[in-house]
Amino acid sequence: MSADASSGTDDRLSGIRYAGIGDEAAPDLAGQLEALRRLGWRTIELRTVDGTAIADLDDRAFARLSAGLDAAGIDVVCVDSRIANWARPITGRFEDDLDELRILARRCAALGTRYVRVMSYPNAGLSEAEWGRRAIRRMTTLVHEAERHGLVLLHENCSGWAGTRADRMLDLLQRIDSPALRLLFDIGNGVPYGYDAHALLDAVIGHVAHVHVKDARARAGGQVDYTLPGEGESGVRECLTALLQHGYTGAWSIEPHTHLRPHDDHNTTDEEGVAAFVRYGRSLERLVQREVTADNGGARA
Repeated sequence: MSADASSGTDDRLSGIRYAGIGDEAAPDLAGQLEALRRLGWRTIELRTVDGTAIADLDDRAFARLSAGLDAAGIDVVCVDSRIANWARPITGRFEDDLDELRILARRCAALGTRYVRVMSYPNAGLSEAEWGRRAIRRMTTLVHEAERHGLVLLHENCSGWAGTRADRMLDLLQRIDSPALRLLFDIGNGVPYGYDAHALLDAVIGHVAHVHVKDARARAGGQVDYTLPGEGESGVRECLTALLQHGYTGAWSIEPHTHLRPHDDHNTTDEEGVAAFVRYGRSLERLVQREVTADNGGARA
């Protein structure tokens, strides 16, 4: 499998590389690959297979995963870790994150990707100042470990100290000051976390190396409905347009949240998940063709 910078190009729109988080389509690899086959895409983002995180697969299961991807001609653009995520607060065991990163260093080499998705630790009763100090200290250690293995940690605008604020993301990048730390921008996270995604993107766009395409609409009681791209309140069209205008060349990876939502264990049947994933991908393709490239003077990305 090739490295992250050269895979998954959609032939109809040269330069735009579509991908998807596989377990959003199906828990098993066969279902994940079937969804990509129907879309005609060749790039996947890995989070879990058969409900197991990539770092937790035993060696035999990981060998089957790697062989299956090779046989299907599918490239891996990123591995989504649990490092510093919503389930690992700042007061939790740091060794769990270091252990996961070391395992993923070996597995990413086999999968042909350098990118590992991380967050920056939810708080657990600490003061804002102490939370920030500990988060930066932990992230610095993780980035140095990533440097040793040739990995790039992609910090997502999600849970954690720097998850929802551009000033903290920029502070984190400046303090650590390493090419092994970049940003993953999830367009749909602004709605559930209560911030303007497009405004945040404008502030950090030069540091974005990977993008999740997700859309959502807020409803009464603080609940969120996830929608097809362009049908919600996340500003998908505006964000994708801004990325193209800035010269972004990474992948656009769909995370529909219609089949699997890690936060609330929402699931459907496998076939429903595959069909919903394909419908979401087709909707994104249409949005790009009809609106996003039109916003760029009709030029191809």
